[in-house]
Amino acid sequence: MITQSFSLHDLNILKREDFIQALTPLFEGPPWIVAEAWHTRPFQTRAELYTTLCTIMQQAPLEKQIALLRSHPDLVGRAALAGRLSSASTSEQASAGLDRLNPAEITMFTQLNRSYWDRFNFPFIICVRENKKQGILSGFATRMNNTREQEIALALQEVAKICALRLQDLVQE
Repeated sequence: MITQSFSLHDLNILKREDFIQALTPLFEGPPWIVAEAWHTRPFQTRAELYTTLCTIMQQAPLEKQIALLRSHPDLVGRAALAGRLSSASTSEQASAGLDRLNPAEITMFTQLNRSYWDRFNFPFIICVRENKKQGILSGFATRMNNTREQEIALALQEVAKICALRLQDLVQE
């Protein structure tokens, strides 16, 4: 969960560097989406800001999209177990109960993460705030049958869902 919030008005008047820093928690990895969005200010609504961010992400070259996907941590992965996730990711994984798994469940997630990465060459991404452990496990099973192209599209949709929820936490209208 994001603890600091901004008004839309305040975001609209921020200098580029401050705007990027304020909205960096919306996405994992480098802030290129947020940096591009700065040029389209002012935003009249949070929904307009969200649409702009998603459009930038969806229209980016495939290489940038894949890099964005690869910036996401594995669910219950090494970073989570070592306490090195972003505060937003830590809170989100905890909301799905992923911080309370037993050793056998951790091993299962590790194996699923490895199988998924081996098949698609990026981590499994799902909006954990909209799911619990069983839904996530079901998602792994179902999505392993997809083509890489289908999975890229689905992963980007999940990134958009994550962004929407983080944006609700971060930006007040």
